[in-house]
Amino acid sequence: MDIEDVFCSKTRMKILKLLYKIGQLNTSDLAHKLGTNYETTLRHLALLESEGVIKQRLSGKTRFFRFTNTMKARAILKLIEDWH
Repeated sequence: MDIEDVFCSKTRMKILKLLYKIGQLNTSDLAHKLGTNYETTLRHLALLESEGVIKQRLSGKTRFFRFTNTMKARAILKLIEDWH
């Protein structure tokens, strides 16, 4: 996947900014904060996870998402940090 595909979605960008600000969130909280439904949010999270930018941690049935420590994730974090 190209970088344009990751950054071309407002929803994905909002997810990345929320994770930057808060650290980790579960799918329901992300959907609520984004104003999107659970399935849409999960689809965007799956794409970001497949690119190695975020990862999930299970706690019971709840999935929590946060940034990985990959070069891609660090570059995105730096971009968001510099932008703010």
